[in-house]
Amino acid sequence: MSDMGSLQDLRQSRTKSGDAPDRGAAPIVAFDFDGTLTIRDSFTEFLRWRAGPGGWALGLVKLAPALAVYARDRDRGRIKAASVKEFLAGETKTALEAEATQFADTVWDRFIRPDALKVWNDWGERGAHRVIVTASPETTVAPFALRLGAEALLGTPLVFDSEQRVTGAFAGPNCRGLEKVRRLKAAYGEDMVLTAAYGDTSGDREMLAMAQQPGFRVFRQKP
Repeated sequence: MSDMGSLQDLRQSRTKSGDAPDRGAAPIVAFDFDGTLTIRDSFTEFLRWRAGPGGWALGLVKLAPALAVYARDRDRGRIKAASVKEFLAGETKTALEAEATQFADTVWDRFIRPDALKVWNDWGERGAHRVIVTASPETTVAPFALRLGAEALLGTPLVFDSEQRVTGAFAGPNCRGLEKVRRLKAAYGEDMVLTAAYGDTSGDREMLAMAQQPGFRVFRQKP
């Protein structure tokens, strides 16, 4: 299931998974999530919150070999998959979605950048089609996207087995760098026009480069 489809499912939409959203002639505006709309990485914070201090510390010990490999190859997708397998494998989709919603409600007031939220809302008032494009799993970002009123969400999709439990793998490449551009074009067409985009790391540069109005690290405020 695509990330955009999952967001629509949470909204109880009848749109088929993978269909491009009905946006009419609205300009498309893309926002990175972690560090752009938020003050820090949401997935790491979610895992830490869910595991608790003891579980987090133990999990990091178990992840030591994977962390050592990451120190050499800097493969963000691989270390993220290892983290999912360690902290989430076996969790049901329903339970994970409920936990993600609780997490979003818990951290919202101290997590979302006020200046980013203002720009987000300004674009919404102008009728823009606002899409969050993030390397974090769409399942954990979806509650934030819903609360923001996002028109679409493109993230790194988790794999669920036949019993709807987390396997510890991803259904596609880590959604950063060129993958963000690929995902946008897959959703909106090869000839899409990206009116504006906002990001804060090297993983956003390709997406920003295709935008008519790129914004790199323009949000600084903390709640």
